[in-house]
Amino acid sequence: MDVLIGTISLILVLSFFTLFNYKAPHGTKAMGALASAACASFLVEAFHSSFFGEVLGINFLQTVGDSNGSLGGVAAAILVPLALGVSPGYAVLVGLTCSGMGILPGFIAGYLISFLILQMEKRLPGGLDLILIIVVAAPLTRFIAQLASPLVDATLLRIGEILIESAQSSPVMMGIILGGVITVVATAPLSSMALTAMMGLTGVPMAIGALAVFGSSFMNYVLFSRMKFGSRKDTISVAIEPLTQADLISANPIPVYGTNFVGGALSGIVVALMGLINNTTGTATPIAGFAVMFAYNPPMKVLMAAALCIVFSVAAALVGSTIFKNYPIKTAYELRGEEMEPETV
Repeated sequence: MDVLIGTISLILVLSFFTLFNYKAPHGTKAMGALASAACASFLVEAFHSSFFGEVLGINFLQTVGDSNGSLGGVAAAILVPLALGVSPGYAVLVGLTCSGMGILPGFIAGYLISFLILQMEKRLPGGLDLILIIVVAAPLTRFIAQLASPLVDATLLRIGEILIESAQSSPVMMGIILGGVITVVATAPLSSMALTAMMGLTGVPMAIGALAVFGSSFMNYVLFSRMKFGSRKDTISVAIEPLTQADLISANPIPVYGTNFVGGALSGIVVALMGLINNTTGTATPIAGFAVMFAYNPPMKVLMAAALCIVFSVAAALVGSTIFKNYPIKTAYELRGEEMEPETV
């Protein structure tokens, strides 16, 4: 029952973010900024704190990672207003007020305050807008973030707790659900790093997210090559970071999301059955997610699981590209006018 509740709640949250991405004013820009904030904070933390610090024992780099990881809320509250057109100085001014806040409260505060600041910049004379932003917008940003924090704790963090607890009683089911969902989210504008960080995933669920997304790099390379979505450059880019091809993926959701769910679910089963753990939240990313796994598991076990994830992910891509070979797709040429012809492996 807990697995079902957690899964339904997660799907509802993802549906909300998807709706926000496509229907909210400047939703796509805001979600892109959230993904950038996750990279600037959690990705740096994953490399420097978890890998270089905990695995290699380099204390200085661990401090670097811890510093970045603690500023996710600040990063989101700065980058979102910047993406929406707020002046850099004002974006930093209000963003700094979210020190100590989580990435999602910072995102919410940064998004909402942007509209007020843009109106202030437009309607008030120079100098006066600065004073009012300092006096009004800065404390209001912090107030919004503080209001949002209990809501985040009651929803996303609670969902994460349910999924972590249920991983022990239903590992295979958890592998299918989390592996599939997180891998799909990794190809969407929502950012798998941001989602797993906001949910506070650790242990087996975070290991599932990390290695499932790692396997998806190979899966998407093969899928993009065989489906001829774009050029070799596009294919390499999607393997390294799916967000770089968000427009192509959004234009072809059924073949990409369908294949990624199956491949991610298979990888999730592998990780769940092998009992791997990952206690660094927000590391659902190909390179860092794989590297961090060595901090918490025997190296040979990680390598074996990673190899199996690659095999199952590539198999899913081969099957998916065969099933959807006659499916009408939109190519990079149609979307962007790129002249380079697609290439295949």
